[in-house]
Amino acid sequence: MIKSFDEVLKIAKERGPKILSVACAQDEDVLLAVENARKKGIANAILVGDKSKIEFISKTINLDLSNYEVIDIVDLKEASLKAVELVSSGKAHMVMKGLVDTSIILKAVLDKNIGLRTGNVLSHVAVFDVNDYPRLLLVTDAAMNIAPDLKGKKQILENSLIVANALDIEVPKVGVICAKEKVNPKMPATVDAGELVKMNENGEIKNCIVGGPFALDNAVSVEAAKIKGIDHPVAGKADILLCPTIEAGNVLYKALNFLAKSKSAGIIVGAKAPIVLTSRADSEEAKLYSIALGVLMAALNN
Repeated sequence: MIKSFDEVLKIAKERGPKILSVACAQDEDVLLAVENARKKGIANAILVGDKSKIEFISKTINLDLSNYEVIDIVDLKEASLKAVELVSSGKAHMVMKGLVDTSIILKAVLDKNIGLRTGNVLSHVAVFDVNDYPRLLLVTDAAMNIAPDLKGKKQILENSLIVANALDIEVPKVGVICAKEKVNPKMPATVDAGELVKMNENGEIKNCIVGGPFALDNAVSVEAAKIKGIDHPVAGKADILLCPTIEAGNVLYKALNFLAKSKSAGIIVGAKAPIVLTSRADSEEAKLYSIALGVLMAALNN
């Protein structure tokens, strides 16, 4: 089990380097992260976008473009399609969002002809290295699915297992997060939690242990779980937190980032290849960790 981002970087170097295709690469923070990943031996990159802007930024940050293949496409939609096509054709292992709206890059990912669609739900998985938590903590979904139904939650959960496996977590413990610990028909999230636990127990959801409904404290604190009298293998020891809605996931994501000052990475799962999709507010460090996470995921398939 990989327990920290220091280990993520170390093992990504061992399993890499992989090739990263960057859509609309004319972004300073993205280029800094890509260069850092190259220097650390984690990933090489193909830069797709406005070449004149990429060259201008590269001079500003002293980045030597001779280390990269640059494909000059100014139009954002065409650049995104080309970046995705590089992955679907096997020339790159994963795609990264640059200076382009998320909707544009995801439309390219879902393109019928050259996209990376699988028929599965696309979902976001955030990975956190939290002070005093003894393992990496995965949170899903904070960015993609607004109010998933039971079927959607099942797919989101299964997507998160791919990320957990890339982090060498063999049997991930999944805590289904709600506002209370008992199934209450008036609280649909608790009903879904109970159903997901049943699916896990009867083999519909495999290769993990699902527990819930859990309030957040009972999923991540052994002491809190004991006080509440919750006796379950996941209680206090969750590897993955499955959130009920995008609001819950997003608040937790930003609380861990901005209040707890946790280290983090983010990835989109459910396509044929990893999609490194970070926020403009994410640090250069978070972008590097996200690339490294993508490398570990790509290594599962290669």
